[in-house]
Amino acid sequence: MQPSVPRHVAMFNFVLAPDHAALARVWIVGCGAMGGALLARWIESGLPAAQVTVVDPDPRGLPAGFTGTVVPDAISAWGHAPEPTLVVLGIKPQLLPRLAPGLSRLLQPAPLLLSMLAGVRTDTLAALFPGAPIVRLMPNTPARIGRGVTAMFARAVSDADRAAAGWLLEQAGSILWLDHEDGFDAVTAVSGSGPAYVYRFIEALAAAAEAQGLPADVALRLAVETCAGAAELARQSGLHPSVLREQVTSPNGTTAAGLDRLDGDGLLSSLIRTTVKAATDRSRELAAAAAADIGPLSAQPAAGAPLSAPQGTVRRVPGKRPVRLV
Repeated sequence: MQPSVPRHVAMFNFVLAPDHAALARVWIVGCGAMGGALLARWIESGLPAAQVTVVDPDPRGLPAGFTGTVVPDAISAWGHAPEPTLVVLGIKPQLLPRLAPGLSRLLQPAPLLLSMLAGVRTDTLAALFPGAPIVRLMPNTPARIGRGVTAMFARAVSDADRAAAGWLLEQAGSILWLDHEDGFDAVTAVSGSGPAYVYRFIEALAAAAEAQGLPADVALRLAVETCAGAAELARQSGLHPSVLREQVTSPNGTTAAGLDRLDGDGLLSSLIRTTVKAATDRSRELAAAAAADIGPLSAQPAAGAPLSAPQGTVRRVPGKRPVRLV
């Protein structure tokens, strides 16, 4: 029997993707850092590049050597791969009011919609894309190496479409289906923003090591490897982090002295609670702002009525390259 391959180990292109109908024609609308990271994982895991169309006038996150189609706008994408079966929304949320009206008219019949738009709720998307099954995602940056965690919430999605969405995100790490969308704000604050907190801690730990006389490169390596190893042990051991902490902490020892400063009187716990609350509150603010901005657009024009901007119209943003509306 062949040994199983750990999920975090990259697989190669000879591994065949599941035969999900939703994966037949995939559009990725917006290919920034996260969209590009996910695309790279999907191609490595067996999704044929020929089935993927990237829609982005400036796809900065495009994986090296990508052999699929890359076009600047949705009208061009329709010419290459009409009637997509799955569309990934990876644009910045503030671009949605500009792009949604024309894109919605183009995407008929409505495909499975995967949204990575921070703060944009599924009811807002459902108003913009009537009839589309929607899966909301919150991945995080360790997805680049197949070690991310993605929270997911489904709205009006069939079992087959849910399986297709699940397969895609499992290639980037672990997935967690939420029963209630209200949890997304806290998820965003913890797993979405969490890597930045960890990186900032690594920075601070390395700087503290330098202050005690270690060379910068040694200090940074010790900080990175210590955090990586501790996280992996927490992941694999099955023990609660408090138990692992106690295993390191000898009474009146060096670790106890450090922890007294780090978390004396619950200082660290209070700081982290305040940090997560601030990020959660900001996520809620963004959701409210998105709903307010997009609300007037949710009333779809009647068949044959003009779009909010003509298809193919180019809007010039001062100081930036032209951006097509659809």
